[in-house]
Amino acid sequence: MAKWYNFPMILKIADIKDTILRQKAKRVSKFDKRIEKLISNMQQTLKFQRDPEGIGLAAPQIGKSLQIFIVNFEKLQRVIINPEILKSEKLKKGNKKSKAKLLEGCLSLPNYYSPIRRPRKIKIRYQTPSGQSLVTKVEDFFGFNAQIIQHEIDHLNGILFVDHVLKQNSPLYKFEGDNFEEVEL
Repeated sequence: MAKWYNFPMILKIADIKDTILRQKAKRVSKFDKRIEKLISNMQQTLKFQRDPEGIGLAAPQIGKSLQIFIVNFEKLQRVIINPEILKSEKLKKGNKKSKAKLLEGCLSLPNYYSPIRRPRKIKIRYQTPSGQSLVTKVEDFFGFNAQIIQHEIDHLNGILFVDHVLKQNSPLYKFEGDNFEEVEL
C-alpha cells in the first residue's frame, strides 16, 4: 500500500516579486529520489495549472534553486536538467525571418503577455532522467518550441520575460475575461 507522502504534490508558484526568480540556479550534480520527487511534483503542478494554463515550469518558480525545468506542450514533453545553449540563430538587423515576435507569458506573472522577439532556432545540450540516472542529449528546437525552451532557460539564469519586454520596448497586455488590455510596466 502506498504511503500518503509518496503521492505528488501541487506546489505554489513563486510570484514575480520572489527573489529566487532573480538568482542563477544551481546545477544538479546528483540524480536521486529527492530530485525524482521534485520533478514529479513539478509535473503535477503544471498538469493542474489552469488559470492560466501553463506549458513550462522551472524549479526556481516553485522555490527550488536548481537547473531543472519541464515542458508539456503538444508533442514537446521534456524534463530538462542543466541545459546549455550551444547555438542560437544569430539575429541579423533587418532579417525579419530570423526574429519573430511571439506572444509570451509566465506563470509567475499570471495573465500578462507580451510579444517577445527571440531566436527562432536553438541547439541545446541537457540531461534528462533515464531510469535511475541522467543521460545527456543534444537537441535542436525551432519556432514556438525554441521560444518555450529559451523562456525556461532564462528562469534558470534569473531572467524574467518582463526583462525582454523592457529591453525590446514591447507592449505588455493583461488578459481579463475575454479581452487583452495594454498596461504599463
